[in-house]
Amino acid sequence: MTGLFETAAPINPLPLAVQLRPKTLDEVIGQDPIVGQGSILRRRIAAGRLGSIILYGPPGLGKTSIARAVGQMLGKTFRPLNATRAGVSDLRKIADEAKLRPTLIFVDEVHRFSATQADDLLALCEDGILDFMGATTGNPYHVLTPALVSRSTIFKLEPLSIEDMMKVVQRGIDHLAATGIAVTIAPAQIRRIAGRSGGDARRAMTTLESLAVGHSDAQATIVTDAMIEEAYAAAPVNHDRSGDAHYDVVSAFVKSMRGSDPDATLYWLARLIQGGEDPRYIARRIMIHASEDVGLADNTALQTAVAASQAVEKIGYPEARIILAHAALHVARAPKSNSACRGISAALDFVAKQPPAAVPLHLRDAHYKGAAELGHVGYLFPHDDPRGWVEQTYAPNIGKGAFYQSDARDAATFEKRADDYWQRVTQGSPTRDP
Repeated sequence: MTGLFETAAPINPLPLAVQLRPKTLDEVIGQDPIVGQGSILRRRIAAGRLGSIILYGPPGLGKTSIARAVGQMLGKTFRPLNATRAGVSDLRKIADEAKLRPTLIFVDEVHRFSATQADDLLALCEDGILDFMGATTGNPYHVLTPALVSRSTIFKLEPLSIEDMMKVVQRGIDHLAATGIAVTIAPAQIRRIAGRSGGDARRAMTTLESLAVGHSDAQATIVTDAMIEEAYAAAPVNHDRSGDAHYDVVSAFVKSMRGSDPDATLYWLARLIQGGEDPRYIARRIMIHASEDVGLADNTALQTAVAASQAVEKIGYPEARIILAHAALHVARAPKSNSACRGISAALDFVAKQPPAAVPLHLRDAHYKGAAELGHVGYLFPHDDPRGWVEQTYAPNIGKGAFYQSDARDAATFEKRADDYWQRVTQGSPTRDP
C-alpha cells in the first residue's frame, strides 16, 4: 500500500540542478574519458557486468548523476544511500531486495563507511548479489579501506572546463525559458558564471537560478554584471582544507615558488587565502622552501620567511596577505640551490645504511683532566692559521663532495662567492655537481 507522503508532490519546486540532472550518460557534459563511447564504464554497461566502481572528485561534478544514469542504462533498481546515515541493517535490507530484482546500490560519501560496513558491502559485491557505485570527495587511496580500493575500479572526475561549464549554463537558460522564466544574459556573462563556478556544475546552476527567479515583472530578467557579483559575494572559492584540493593547491603553490614564477606563486597563494587557509600554515610552507629550494644561494630568504611567520602570529587577515606575499615572492624571485636539502638527505641515507664511524681522536672532547692520556690530542685550531683554515680529517672515510655538492650558478650568490673563496684558500676545487 502506498502511503500519503510517498504520492504527494513536493511542496517546494526542485532546484534547477536537480531538474537538469542527466538521465543517460549521453546527457552528461564533460568527463568524456569516463562516460564517452568506448570507455571502460560504457563497455561494462554493455556487458551488464558493472562490478564495484568508485567515483572520486570534488563536489558538483556529477558523481550522483552518473550513477543514476548507469542504473537506468543497466535497467536495474537504483538504491541510493548516504554513508553518514546508513547502517549495516540498511545494506542488508537492500541485499534482500537485490535477491528479488537486479539492483545497483549507490553510496554517497562512501569514505564515511566504517570498516565493518565496507566489509559487508564487499561481501555482497563478491557474491554477485548487487552492483555497487560509491562517491567520495577524498582520495580513495587515502580515505577508503585497502580492501575496498583493491576490489574497485576507480574513476577520477575532473572539474569541467570553461567551455563545458558554458554548455551547462546554456542548458539551464534554455530549461528556464521552456518553463516560462526568460533570462537575457550576454555571452560574456555566461562565460563569467562558468569561470567563477570553478568547474562545479551544481554551483553554476544555483547561481543561474538565483539570478533568474523571484523577479516581480513578467518580462525577461536582464542579468547585469552587478547581479553576478552580488550572487558570488558570499561564495568563496571552493577549497577543502582537509581534502585533495588542499594538498593540490599547496603543491602548486610551492612548486611555483621553486620554479621562480612570481605570478603563479601569487595566484596559488590567493587561492589559499581566499579558501580560508590558516596563514600560519602558509608561512610554515614558505619557511620550509626558503631552505629547501633557495638555501645557500640567498640566506636572507629564510630570514624573511621566519620574520613572516612571526608577523602573521601577531597580524591576521586581511593584512597578513601582504606579509605572506612578501615572503613567497622572496622565495620565488631568489636564486635557487637545494644543496642543503640534497646534502642532509644523502648524509641521513648514509648513516642509516653504514655502521657508525668512530670519532677521530683529535676531534674528541679534550676539556677534562686525563683526556690527553686517552689520546685526545692533535686537533689543529683553524684560527691559528692566517687563512682561517688548516688541512685535517674531520670525518673518516667521507670523501670530498660525498654529501655536499654546490649548486652555485652565479657569482652574485652566497654559494658561488663561498666556492670561489674556499678554492683560493685551499687551492682546491669547489665541491660542485659535475
